[in-house]
Amino acid sequence: MESITAEEEHEIEVANSSGQTPVVFIHGLWLLPSSWDRWTAVFEGAGYAPLTPGWPDDPATTGEAKAHPEVFAKKTIGQVADHYADVIERLEKKPAVIGHSFGGLLAQIVAGRGLSAATVAIDAAPSRGVLPLPMSALRSATPVLKNPLNRHRAIPLTFDQFRFAFANAVSEDEATELFETFAVPAPGAPVFQSAAANLNPWTEAKVDTENPNRGPMLIISGEKDNTVPRAISDATFKRQQRNGGVTEFAEIPNRGHALTIDNGWREVADTALGFVERFVS
Repeated sequence: MESITAEEEHEIEVANSSGQTPVVFIHGLWLLPSSWDRWTAVFEGAGYAPLTPGWPDDPATTGEAKAHPEVFAKKTIGQVADHYADVIERLEKKPAVIGHSFGGLLAQIVAGRGLSAATVAIDAAPSRGVLPLPMSALRSATPVLKNPLNRHRAIPLTFDQFRFAFANAVSEDEATELFETFAVPAPGAPVFQSAAANLNPWTEAKVDTENPNRGPMLIISGEKDNTVPRAISDATFKRQQRNGGVTEFAEIPNRGHALTIDNGWREVADTALGFVERFVS
């Protein structure tokens, strides 16, 4: 796997030279950094320096990703977390960190290492200690978990699988548009790691919730999310409340797992921006 890419180096240089507070966006499975493009414009307009590092070896476009799915295979939570930590440690100012889905889990891992000035975890994948497993979450993970060999593969979603896991709260036409625009294959390993986190004391899907340098954190939950239902987000919030810092929760009504990319993305972005602005200048 590659280390920091030329594009990531450029984003780091721009952020450092701007003098503005960086905001690092972390995407989840079945998406690419480009899923944050509209968000970065909003945060840049608010006076922040946005960065959208990829997971190691992320292709530049969805077309490349679909043509070469093998590049996604075998990536683990620990490897990806270390990659984001490497990016953040090159920044001259401690950034705010915003993550969605598995990116929300990674954002918490980064915050637990004391690397984030403020963190927003949106529909975050469960970590060790998060016990609820609603049936809809299990169904969303079934395309990966149904075959143990998928741990070492890159797994695409069919439209029907994407519709249930991501786009259940939008129209059929919008679901089709989102699938064609954003959906790419994803590594199976993180899904297996998260699913087995409570059985493995050495799991990489583990968050330090008690680090006094964690910084303020907001947990956001989409009301109609099938992949990360409210019960999972509630359990994540309760674990993060162990921290002495600010820990807040927000539910976005009538929204599914695609809440960062669908027609209502701006409401979620404004919620995250409002939180970051309260704590990071």
